[in-house]
Amino acid sequence: MTHRIEPARRPYEPDMEATLERLMPPGVEPLLLFRTLARSPRLFRRFMAGGLLDKGSVSLREREIAIDRACARCGGEYEWGVHVALFAEKAGFGAEEIAATVGGGADAACWSARERLIVRLVDMLHETSAVDDGLWSELKAEFSDEQLLELVMLTGFYHMVSFTVNALRLEPEVYAARFPVA
Repeated sequence: MTHRIEPARRPYEPDMEATLERLMPPGVEPLLLFRTLARSPRLFRRFMAGGLLDKGSVSLREREIAIDRACARCGGEYEWGVHVALFAEKAGFGAEEIAATVGGGADAACWSARERLIVRLVDMLHETSAVDDGLWSELKAEFSDEQLLELVMLTGFYHMVSFTVNALRLEPEVYAARFPVA
């Protein structure tokens, strides 16, 4: 299966070249997703503005639980694999956590009580596009309003990313993780 839209190719516009260079480690080709979105500089900039990969109100580990779970629930293996490859170790994920983002639920033994709430939030948003009052009460007892906003927005943003990579049929990056085989 090949991707549906050809990525932008060098030479990029000077400002796009500089932007893509800043996003990646030296010597690493920009992600296929970034190069494809670079076909439309306006969309690429809007996408990057909504990325939420800065130091936010939740920890790196909590952020990655939400992102990886959202991508996995949408079948977004491309983005899930990039995040696992680039952030799993930094987030303190071992094999059990990585597998639980895909095949486990909130009851996986690797999650703390607080982390279980994140998984439940992502799952409920995925399944119903809403959060019921019971779960919201539990979340409010554990997370600040700012953290809840961030977790909900992360889930929504990575649904959009998953929809994009799936619709475009982007091939996984060579270094990216693949979904565990059940």
